[in-house]
Amino acid sequence: MSKLTGKRFLFFVDEEYEDLELWYPKIRLIEEGAEAIVAGPEKGKLYRGKHGYPCKSDVSFEEVNPDDFDGIVIPGGYAPDKIRRYKKALDIVRRLNEADKVVAFICHAGWVPISAGILKGRKATSVGAIKDDMVNAGVNWVDEAAVVDGNLISSRTPDDLPQFCRAIIEKASPSGCCR
Repeated sequence: MSKLTGKRFLFFVDEEYEDLELWYPKIRLIEEGAEAIVAGPEKGKLYRGKHGYPCKSDVSFEEVNPDDFDGIVIPGGYAPDKIRRYKKALDIVRRLNEADKVVAFICHAGWVPISAGILKGRKATSVGAIKDDMVNAGVNWVDEAAVVDGNLISSRTPDDLPQFCRAIIEKASPSGCCR
């Protein structure tokens, strides 16, 4: 049996997401037995990554019930600046955090949990370009490949994807924090 059999993960997408930061974790979690559902502003829309790779949303933000998921992965790129403008997307992140489920974000994706108001007093990392935003939101920002603070998992850039995915898998496995 794979480590994440029976687990369901939500992935956020919008135009100009960072291709590797969505696809690498999605494939790794599927390899470990998890179900991966992609949510975007519109159901069934084909979103283009920064490097042109497409990703079709399975559901819209409005259709998501956070209770149905064991965690979320938010990729970076330019998409997080768009995603954080959707109240429902922020509500999803808040509810998953309140339920102590995995909230994983990489690179510029820190903007989403900042806007959801869940990072104050927490330890996390991001791409250096948004370090000031993270610090101003009350984050104890550190420059490490993967940072785990309770249910929060954060990484800096695509170079950190191996550590990021290992942390998600470890945290979401039966011996980790999450149900």
